[in-house]
Amino acid sequence: MESGRQPHPVDWIDEVQDFLAELEEGEEFDDGEEYGDVYVFFIAGADESTLLRAASRVATLEGVPPGASAMVTDDEAEEFGMGRRVDLPIA
Repeated sequence: MESGRQPHPVDWIDEVQDFLAELEEGEEFDDGEEYGDVYVFFIAGADESTLLRAASRVATLEGVPPGASAMVTDDEAEEFGMGRRVDLPIA
């Protein structure tokens, strides 16, 4: 699936974006972006356990650096980055 985006200098980011672009119906992905010293990917559109399973699969993709986590939040959070942190992959 050709997205038209420019390749990122860190290959694993492209791999994650490709993986997330092919999520099951109902899960929505918006392109990732750098936020401070981390890279953030946004997924929504399904129940929390489904989204955490998808995030967990991302954390185990080859090349993804250790230390991945998910932030469980909603669009009513007072500011970006507010929510419950979940270390990945989940058991």
